[in-house]
Amino acid sequence: MTRETNRRTVLMAAGAVAVAAVAGPAAAQSAEIHGTITFEGGSTIPEGQLEIYLEDLAVKNKRRAAQTRVDSNGGSKTIAFSLASSEPSVPSAPLRIVVRLERKDGWLLARGSARYQSGSPVKVALRTVMY
Repeated sequence: MTRETNRRTVLMAAGAVAVAAVAGPAAAQSAEIHGTITFEGGSTIPEGQLEIYLEDLAVKNKRRAAQTRVDSNGGSKTIAFSLASSEPSVPSAPLRIVVRLERKDGWLLARGSARYQSGSPVKVALRTVMY
């Protein structure tokens, strides 16, 4: 009877260690990306909805690692944003923050992007889209 209890205890402890080993790095990888958005020429950002996402340049299908939306009231020259993200499994993979400004009907007004370097704030300048 003592032998079964010891084996059971050892197996439960090994399982707990395995779960902690897998969950530990995953929990440590979450990060928050902060940045600001401006419009070309320093003018006010037009009214609309800003779609902000983190794009992994190493992945061919342009998978979005993190995404958020912010409303623009048409009166601000800069808009601050915060994007909850998980760091990529490959730390050297190039990442890019992409910002799209769309009207309420979905028409794209402006777009901008900037390279993301872990730990530093991002500054994205929007440029008017030409059709």
